Amino acid sequence: QVQLVESGGGLVQAGGSLRLSCAASGRTFMYRMGWFRQAPGKEREFVATISGSGGSPFYAESVKGRFTIFRVNAKNTVYLQMNSLKPEDTAVYYCAAQPMALPRPEFAEGYDYWGQGTQVTVSS
Repeated sequence: QVQLVESGGGLVQAGGSLRLSCAASGRTFMYRMGWFRQAPGKEREFVATISGSGGSPFYAESVKGRFTIFRVNAKNTVYLQMNSLKPEDTAVYYCAAQPMALPRPEFAEGYDYWGQGTQVTVSS
């Protein structure tokens, strides 16, 4: 059983930065990992994903060039570095994991394991 725990959320002014962490219990060494977010009144949306080896990062257009996903497998942790934050980035951010290859890793339905989420609030 895999458990995911996110941390690092908080309140930040527009233009600021935050780094989210997702610590996994259990062996997630080669799992595909993803970050998703959900704003109030909106559906959960894809943010970024990374392969088990740490390659092939893939981003939503809305965060490309501002966010970076990376992982440290020795620590069973995946990170989301968020720079140049905007008020529209305000949401609960969720970490997700999937042991199998995903043809469409930007779809939330493909992930088996989810964290509880961490709140990110960006003030204008």
